Amino acid sequence: MTTAERPGPALQPEMGFFTDTSICIGCKACEVACKEWNRIPVDDMGLTGMSYDNTQGLGGSTWRHVAFVEQPLPGRTPGDGHGGHEHGHGHDEHGHGGHGSHGSGGHGGPGADLGHGGDGRVVAAGELGGGQTATTGDGGSRLRWLMASDVCKHCSRAGCLDVCPTGALFRTEFGSVVVQQDVCNGCGYCVSACPYGVIDQRPGDGRVFKCTLCYDRLGDGMEPACAKACPTRSIQFGPLEELRARARERVGELHRAGVGEARLYGEDTEDGVGGDHAFFLLLDEPEVYGLPPDPVVPTRDLPDMWRHAGLAALTLLAGVTAAFALGRGETRRAPRTAARRGAAQAVRRAARAGKRGMGR
Repeated sequence: MTTAERPGPALQPEMGFFTDTSICIGCKACEVACKEWNRIPVDDMGLTGMSYDNTQGLGGSTWRHVAFVEQPLPGRTPGDGHGGHEHGHGHDEHGHGGHGSHGSGGHGGPGADLGHGGDGRVVAAGELGGGQTATTGDGGSRLRWLMASDVCKHCSRAGCLDVCPTGALFRTEFGSVVVQQDVCNGCGYCVSACPYGVIDQRPGDGRVFKCTLCYDRLGDGMEPACAKACPTRSIQFGPLEELRARARERVGELHRAGVGEARLYGEDTEDGVGGDHAFFLLLDEPEVYGLPPDPVVPTRDLPDMWRHAGLAALTLLAGVTAAFALGRGETRRAPRTAARRGAAQAVRRAARAGKRGMGR
């Protein structure tokens, strides 16, 4: 059975997440709800110097991660004597998020304003390409915040599921991939097999942990805790096909509003992972959000590799068999040839002896 095949009732639709980053406000309610419901241990958080991002990425104890990507906008830039900031990230000299005030930071939907520019005027959606905007206190610099809540993608062709030697990972009737901690032996094969770097071993434990799509909540007819807690509905949960249709419609709305950079990520069922059960609407290239531009499951080419290895083995076996058969044939012919030579020599000797006898 391939990883795309799912057990359970045939009428159960595949479920998933659609994360619309254009309306994410970076509140981290999803992170908190995920930790509370799943009783995930606290992260070893500290000052990262990366805007308001204190978790940096997904891991064994971080199943939801809200990224804060800061981009300087055209106009007066930080560090030119007007903004009072040195590197264009909105941080003071200690790495804290400056003294500026946030823009009005609306949603990137049709007709919505996205904030105020450094000159105090309202900035339209199409002008900045979406996202939340902020200005420094003196109005000297303009920044665009790209915020996105990342999570396990629950790939349709899951490398972690393919390489697990103990069967600790399994695909649920909802299409999600879940780890059974009581079966996991901590080998770590799945860690290297994940093209997104999501699944990870928990320090001090050794076993792997990741998002379960709140499998226990789904069994009781509830939506995942993160989607339930999201105040802007940036995280949407539902049947996968419905979400994909909704996402395509949302991209069209943003394009009509002038946000040409809006694109979907992970919804293509023909990509290197067979499509994700958690896909995103992004406002910039995937690399800007720390996502691989063309993820490929490492086990995708295994069937071809085994096929080629089998052909090579059969070719080698045929060669060895042929060499053995020819060798045996030569071995059998050798005594016969020697016998024939001996008989011929005996005939010649008899003939010579007869000639000598006749001469006498």
